[in-house]
Amino acid sequence: MNIRNIFTVALALLLTISLFALAAQDSTDGKQLPSSLSRPDSPEKAPDADGFMQRWLILEPIPVGRQLTDSVVQAEVKREYFPNQLTVLPHDGDKVKVDGADLTWHAIDTRNYNVNLYHFAHAYGKPSADVLFWAVTIVNCPKEIPDVRLAIGSNAASVWWVNGKEVIGIYGDRQTVIDDGVSKRLTLKKGANIVRCAVINGGGATDFCARFLDKDDKPLKGFTLTLTKP
Repeated sequence: MNIRNIFTVALALLLTISLFALAAQDSTDGKQLPSSLSRPDSPEKAPDADGFMQRWLILEPIPVGRQLTDSVVQAEVKREYFPNQLTVLPHDGDKVKVDGADLTWHAIDTRNYNVNLYHFAHAYGKPSADVLFWAVTIVNCPKEIPDVRLAIGSNAASVWWVNGKEVIGIYGDRQTVIDDGVSKRLTLKKGANIVRCAVINGGGATDFCARFLDKDDKPLKGFTLTLTKP
């Protein structure tokens, strides 16, 4: 084999290795993520240009009933599926046991303003209908920020907490609409703030979006998202 052929083979090998590495970044346990979702590739992430939070830890879905009324959804999210579900700060790859089944937390970035839970579920071979998704992220603020509001949308019902306090819920079989539900004004403390949500889907597509609005109801920026406390 001459020098030119050796160089050609080596280049082809490097390209192949690079492609496998890129694929590995967007997969977990051999599952290929869809184009809108990826594995985080940096320690922290800023919100997008419109203030949407694009980094989350998401638990594989839990089977629940199809009813999406206020009372049923509230009962579902208050039921203890796993220990400390309203306070736990999981790590990527952590597992919980729900009704005898092992479910895994996955670190996920979305390239869109919304997180497509339908694609997430199917990427990991899980159902997307009649299920409950838990998701959590950490909002790191350089200073205390008063008079902000959490603005959310979801398909279908969802309930949201900030620093352990329930702040907003929307119910019924609905499509995701930007700022469909808006909390009362609250204060983000300096440092780490925990945002948690539970999304319940009956059937079909399912996703969610979330951002904070400032005191003038404009998208809040100037913070970073992480999945572990700094």
